[in-house]
Amino acid sequence: MARKIAILGGTGPEGLGLANRLARAGEHIVIGSREAPRAQQAAQQLRGRIGGAAEIDGADNAAAAAQCEVAVLTVPFSGQAALLKQLKSVWKPGTVVIDTTVPLAATVGGKATRVLGVPQGSAAQQAAEMAPEGVRVVSALHTVSAPIFGDLDHALDEDVLVCGDRRADKREAAALIERIPGLRCVDCGRLEMARITESLTALLISVNGRYKTHAGIRLTGLDGKELWPPPPSSS
Repeated sequence: MARKIAILGGTGPEGLGLANRLARAGEHIVIGSREAPRAQQAAQQLRGRIGGAAEIDGADNAAAAAQCEVAVLTVPFSGQAALLKQLKSVWKPGTVVIDTTVPLAATVGGKATRVLGVPQGSAAQQAAEMAPEGVRVVSALHTVSAPIFGDLDHALDEDVLVCGDRRADKREAAALIERIPGLRCVDCGRLEMARITESLTALLISVNGRYKTHAGIRLTGLDGKELWPPPPSSS
């Protein structure tokens, strides 16, 4: 049976854009939302837009998480902790959770160019602390603009900064993300580095507001490098 990818909080701009692009790449997507009818309506609209044999379902966040092997968390920071508490008992063992959360002050009424302090160090580390044992948290996708994800006329050409404590988990997340044409994943180290990659969102919001664009990140000096070498042979 083909794997299913949950996009939790998937009715927002980032979630819908990701669902659209991953479904077009052939992935089976389950859009999650606080309200199942809203997720189902979004799934129906995307299926109509893509056509063909696009596999896109909708469910409430808990039902979406319970049936998927990989989940992408695309909720505002203000809702992250509550959602993770709700999902604690429903995850499949071994689920990879790709956390895109950014602790922007805007989520609590402050400025979008200011990052909130998180006791654990980053939103991703908070997610890892709240996830049950066996659920693998990887941090990624903070520097790709949500409007760009949703604009299929815009060709992507940027790097995705990936952080996590196990290289195998990061490799699995990167393999999924790179199903989207134009995205290249770069291993940025352990999950604690997410405190830096998350803050780049605020920087890009400042740049984009100043220049009226949707800038992303591209790291130089990596062309020709094997960014995700296969794991060592067990033989």
